[in-house]
Amino acid sequence: MKLYDCRNPAERDSGTAAAVAAARRGDLVVMPTDTLYGLGCDAFKKHAVKALFRAKDRNRDMPLIVMVGSRKTLDGLAYRLPKPARALADAFWPGALTIIVEHAKSLDWDLGETGGTVAVRMPLHPVALEVLREVGPMAVTSANKSSQPPAVTAEQAQEQLGYSARVYLDGGPSPAALPSTIVDLTTSQPELLRAGSIGVDRLREVVPDLVVPESESVTGA
Repeated sequence: MKLYDCRNPAERDSGTAAAVAAARRGDLVVMPTDTLYGLGCDAFKKHAVKALFRAKDRNRDMPLIVMVGSRKTLDGLAYRLPKPARALADAFWPGALTIIVEHAKSLDWDLGETGGTVAVRMPLHPVALEVLREVGPMAVTSANKSSQPPAVTAEQAQEQLGYSARVYLDGGPSPAALPSTIVDLTTSQPELLRAGSIGVDRLREVVPDLVVPESESVTGA
């Protein structure tokens, strides 16, 4: 286990290289995002995903999201991409928006009980994007134990996860204390599943027919 201070250019280069190598081996890594710190692994390495669930103390009925380093990757992950999904990605990616779509039938992964869907996000953080562009799609959750406070620093993540992660990338305190906003696009109308960093008014500028439940929580990754 090693922590790299990515605010130092030289250490950032060695840290991102170490994180990429670790993820390719099937190890877990912690990296900063534009919301909270994330714990992630190669989405296609099933043993790594299992290790991520164990490290998080998370049940399979709470599936993992997938982070990507490019909008183009979404086309390869989705079975079909509704127009609102592409419009939201164009408007808010990279950024704090997670969208749920039907996943391509050919994908050989196991992210939990997804019901044939996948939650995808492209974060607005240079360190995360650098790792994602090298590794490819990564299964990611917030870098904390379930039921514990989300980590807003690398040190907080390290205190909770310890040796579960091989590499910790420190990008300083998280710029936002809220998680990403989640919108489900597998229903007849876009539906807000979780309030987060992107508000309803901004979302409705892109998808005016967004369905918003009377109450929604702001928890998780």
